[in-house]
Amino acid sequence: MALDAEHLAALLRDEQTRFVASHPKSMALAQQAGQHFLFGVPLHWMRDWPSPATLFVERAQGATLTCADGLHYSDFCLGDTGAMFGHSAPAVAEAIAAQARDGLTTMLPATRTARVGEQLAATFAMPHWQMAITASDANRFVLRWARAVTRRPMLLVFDGCYHGAVDDTLVDLVHGRVVSRPSVLGQVHNHAGFTRVVPFNDLAALEAALADGQVACLLAEPALTNCGLVPPVDGFWPAAQALCQRHGTLLVLDETHTLSTAPGGWARANGLRPDMLVIGKAIAAGLPCAVYGFTDAVAQQMVDAKNQAPQGHSGIGTTLAGNALTLAALEAALTHLHTAATYRPMLGLAQTLQDGLARRITERGLPWTVTRLGARMELQTLPQTPRHAQEVRAATHGLLEAVIHLYMLNRGVLLTPFHQMMLVSPATTAADVMRLLSALDGFLDALPAGKARHRRPPGAEA
Repeated sequence: MALDAEHLAALLRDEQTRFVASHPKSMALAQQAGQHFLFGVPLHWMRDWPSPATLFVERAQGATLTCADGLHYSDFCLGDTGAMFGHSAPAVAEAIAAQARDGLTTMLPATRTARVGEQLAATFAMPHWQMAITASDANRFVLRWARAVTRRPMLLVFDGCYHGAVDDTLVDLVHGRVVSRPSVLGQVHNHAGFTRVVPFNDLAALEAALADGQVACLLAEPALTNCGLVPPVDGFWPAAQALCQRHGTLLVLDETHTLSTAPGGWARANGLRPDMLVIGKAIAAGLPCAVYGFTDAVAQQMVDAKNQAPQGHSGIGTTLAGNALTLAALEAALTHLHTAATYRPMLGLAQTLQDGLARRITERGLPWTVTRLGARMELQTLPQTPRHAQEVRAATHGLLEAVIHLYMLNRGVLLTPFHQMMLVSPATTAADVMRLLSALDGFLDALPAGKARHRRPPGAEA
């Protein structure tokens, strides 16, 4: 579908004007915060929204945000997965409050440590664990361990991957060459020289990259999630794991985003057992926490590598990792949230949302698709589910994305600030889903193509 850029630009201007008029306190706070915070926010990523100023949040509860101007939003971003189980899940909030009275961090194991280890093993079918504060840290530590135990220098990732702020992974595949990502600031090391990149879902390219026996590990998400949602094709992962095993390469799955697939994550739901597993963001319901697990065989190799190294700093770990407050939140989350009872309504409502989105694009004859992985999905502006990152890039329409996001925000629906990713939490309601679908109806009808298509009659089924 050809989109009129001038019409989209006019829509964006209208929505920007609407935001300014309805968010005077956020506008004022952005200006005030700009005096001391770069770009007016505590982390510059928070400015990556198409609104004239960043939305300042007064309160986040369940699946609802309340902004500084007292407006309420159905939140389908959920902290870009960090609040996947809803904001301030009661059991976790109570555990944090109780532990805060008994100490936050000691650099010693809390008494609940053994219980948490048992819960992690039972939930994710991985026997051994270590903790970090973020998935970025966990991935960094895993890369050090993988290179140490295999004595190999190379890392392998998929084009379009996302593993946080790990320098080794911030590379792109451009015309068949691996290059450092130009957007990365302060880059001085040649990470492209030690990281190989192949297209997702391409077994031939994967085998070629592994063939010389120099790759320590394949670090991968079960599905690409940050460049645009790209699921694995049938049979890809069993074949990919077999290739890794044949060439002596560790398979490391980063389930930080795909945790929304099912209890225990994508790998457990699909019967895949990697050598190492990384989970962050939502593992402790949004309190900064990450974990990485590993098999018996890898654990023994790690112990051997550490015992053979000289005494001193390993380059693995930070002082606050595994602190008492984090362990309390993690135990509460594993007990009350990482359960089938929690996921069941999430997945059911996600199916309802997917059906509603698909119905709307079909009725209007739009060459778009809805790609879903568990409770996570994207409305994608291409006619079929993509197989690799380049297909997503070729269909990306930045102006359209900006207008959709700001239009929805101005009608009380928060999406992630990139693509059209939506996440359903246990706290999300049918009313939240209907609010999103109704807002999308309005947006599609505002497009020139949308006006010429079928318009949903009042009271029609979602």
